[in-house]
Amino acid sequence: MDRSERVTELIEVCSRIPYGTVVSYGVVGQCMTNRPSGLVVGRWMANFGDQLPWWRVVGAKGDLLVGRRDPSLAITQRQMLESEGVEFDEESRVLARFFHTL
Repeated sequence: MDRSERVTELIEVCSRIPYGTVVSYGVVGQCMTNRPSGLVVGRWMANFGDQLPWWRVVGAKGDLLVGRRDPSLAITQRQMLESEGVEFDEESRVLARFFHTL
């Protein structure tokens, strides 16, 4: 599988995340043919996130991991998720009931 096929598959997998739900980077990787780790998925998304609903992908515990790269992205991600009805706990993690299984 070449790079363009992996990117196409990443976009396809992420496009299946329903409105108002989230999945972890690891789950995205498990749904892909070559089963990349969540870390690898995050790196790919950093390059191609503008082509997919990146705000619906979070850490396994509900953390907004994009904040490590750019704190303003975590603010944007939270705002986008809240606009879809996703709720957070007191530690700014997505509540478990909003996780989806692909």
